[in-house]
Amino acid sequence: MITTSRPPSVNSSGPDVDPFSALLRPPANETEHERIARLQREADAKRVSDSIDEELKADRERMRKSKQDIRLLLLGQAESGKSTLQKQFQLLYNPSAIEEERMSWRTVVYFNIARPIRRILEALDTYGDSEDDDDDLAIQGPYGRSDIRSASGMPVASSSADLAAEEKSLSPSQLSLEKKLNVLRARLAPLLTAESSLAERLSGGIDVSGSGRGSVFVRSGWQSRSLGLPFGKARERTSSGGRFSFSGRPSLDNQKSNEIELKSRAADSQEDKLVQEVASILSACQQDIKELWALPAVKKLRDRRRLKLEEWADYFLNNIGRVSTPGYIPTIEDVLHARIQTMGVAEHIFDMSVHGRNTRWHLYDVGGARGQRHTWIPYFDDATAIIFLAPVSAFDQYLDEDPRTNRIDDSLQLFKQICSNALLKRAHLVLFLNKTDVLKEKLAAGVQVKKYITSYGDRANDYDTVVAYFKAHFTQVHRRNNENNRVLFTHLTSVVNTKAMQSIITDVRDSIFRNYLKSAALV
Repeated sequence: MITTSRPPSVNSSGPDVDPFSALLRPPANETEHERIARLQREADAKRVSDSIDEELKADRERMRKSKQDIRLLLLGQAESGKSTLQKQFQLLYNPSAIEEERMSWRTVVYFNIARPIRRILEALDTYGDSEDDDDDLAIQGPYGRSDIRSASGMPVASSSADLAAEEKSLSPSQLSLEKKLNVLRARLAPLLTAESSLAERLSGGIDVSGSGRGSVFVRSGWQSRSLGLPFGKARERTSSGGRFSFSGRPSLDNQKSNEIELKSRAADSQEDKLVQEVASILSACQQDIKELWALPAVKKLRDRRRLKLEEWADYFLNNIGRVSTPGYIPTIEDVLHARIQTMGVAEHIFDMSVHGRNTRWHLYDVGGARGQRHTWIPYFDDATAIIFLAPVSAFDQYLDEDPRTNRIDDSLQLFKQICSNALLKRAHLVLFLNKTDVLKEKLAAGVQVKKYITSYGDRANDYDTVVAYFKAHFTQVHRRNNENNRVLFTHLTSVVNTKAMQSIITDVRDSIFRNYLKSAALV
């Protein structure tokens, strides 16, 4: 028979007495004042202990519920439209949050104007009103005339005599353009000077190696630097390699403190000297920007593809009159077109009601540059669905990080890696062939796909044929890397088109939710 000794009692006096009980006993000569103080300390300690127990219980409950959440990754190369798609989700499921952010986007809009102005002037300095049609030297970065000429062996005018001789060699039209550019350059100098300050404000001084031609990268929460209006409250999860979470709907615990903070920061932001200064500069040189943008030489450079500007540059320069007015506040359309490169991974949380069932969605917007793609991996293991964005308009573009790699080829290689990744084999897969609006404009302007994609051959250079060609290639990549017979849902998109995107997002949401229910064995 097995026998056990009785646990020692607090009142035991034998050799088996619990030593801790002796330590916990109050002293025999304890006074009434000491007894009250001791009981107060014990009550405080119990209150702290109970609070910790409640937090642990709440954490366990959150962990249990989070396993039922839907996690959606937005993947694709840089400038594929991931952040714009995130804005469309935000606009559809949490419009108040993007409304609060509108003021913070002024900094981005102003930067999106200053950067193209610099590139236009640099292209004009390099090529002027040249009649040469060769577009192989199409400007891809901020290079000045001296750099190009010295690199190609051309003499560089360095003295006043050389400059005078150079002016004599110019035709009357070239001389007239040169004089006009000198005036415009002088008037736009303050805006060009402000560009670096805007970049510093947005990036927080971060310099990303391997980021291509001087792109400005921003971390999650850049809005707090540009205005002080954070998109929810941020937290970092060290267990996953550093996740940043931005909830579109702050918890009740943080809501009151956030409101107080937002009011104080909003008051401070009204005195933002840099933004106010740039706004004044734009207002003063509005006509100069219009004159520069309307120069026949600029159109000629763009037609001959010696000056390549991103699509957002056209949007803001065409709207410079409205954007440069005093008291300007970005519209939702401005926010959708504004461009800034993401650094790292930002998590946005939305509570959605899908067919009567409330579900929390975690949407991850990732940095797409080659140097940023390693940050995606911690999010693969629990991903519910993936939306992969491939910009089909980028057939004539090359990676900033590697000018030898065509962006379409890079998208295909990246899509292959996503399709074949073992961690993502159960994730619902959606493909957005994006920027179809830009593709239509390029084809209408006569840009030949076969010049940049040699395998395109002699196929017709029209929209339907080009889209079908690219779609077939992405479908083939998926078919060759599809061990689990996963269905690929493909959409032709222009993520800046709000009306069309709301319908597409709703369809994608429903298909993801149906797949989620099947995976959870609820259907």
